[in-house]
This record gives sequence, structure tokens and C-alpha cells, in this order.
Amino acid sequence: VQLQASGGGLVQAGGSLRLSCAASGRTFSSYAMGWFRQAPGKEREFVANIRWSSAITYYARSVKGRFTISRDNAKNTVYLQMNSLKPEDTAVYYCAAGPYPGDYDSWGQGTLVTVSS
Repeated sequence: VQLQASGGGLVQAGGSLRLSCAASGRTFSSYAMGWFRQAPGKEREFVANIRWSSAITYYARSVKGRFTISRDNAKNTVYLQMNSLKPEDTAVYYCAAGPYPGDYDSWGQGTLVTVSS
């Protein structure tokens, strides 16, 4: 599956952004989807994932309560709504797809989120 992430940008602390990841190729609805991020000088880290049914989601502790992952299988798109953004959320955000959460075999190109203080 091919993934195209978008929606990044510059926002002030406390603001919101919504990232989108459009998928094409194989059957999107059967795949688990995840968001990851990589800050400058740091390793890539998990942010959130969602199973195919949308009923099961999981978040990193650092974003739980502020970020919401969702998907629209009719549009082959997964979203990451980010609220109450903090400067430490600054990173390149990547979406990923795979048969199971944690087993991702496709990655998008990343979209940059910059949160100013």
C-alpha cells in the first residue's frame, strides 16, 4: 500500500493540527494504521495506532488525551487530530500500514509539525 501524509505545519503551543494519511493500493480497510514521529536528533517513536475496525486504538503516554487517531475506510484515509500541542511535539510525523499493530510494512514520506513556544 502507498501512503501519502499531509497536514503538517507551524502552530503555536496550545494550538491544533490534523494530519491526514491517504492510502492507495491494497485493501486499506483490512490494515492496521499507525502514526510515528521523529524529532531532530532523536529516534523515531510510536504515537498512536488503530486497528481495521476503528474500535481499538492505542496511544503513547506522551500524547494520550491530546491526540486522537481515526480512520475513514471509505476514503482510505487515517487521521491524527492533535490538540494542545507542545513544543516537544515538534517532529516529522510518519504514517504506517501493516497487517497488525506493530507489524508495519508500508511507510509514508512524513510531514513536518513545528510547534513554537
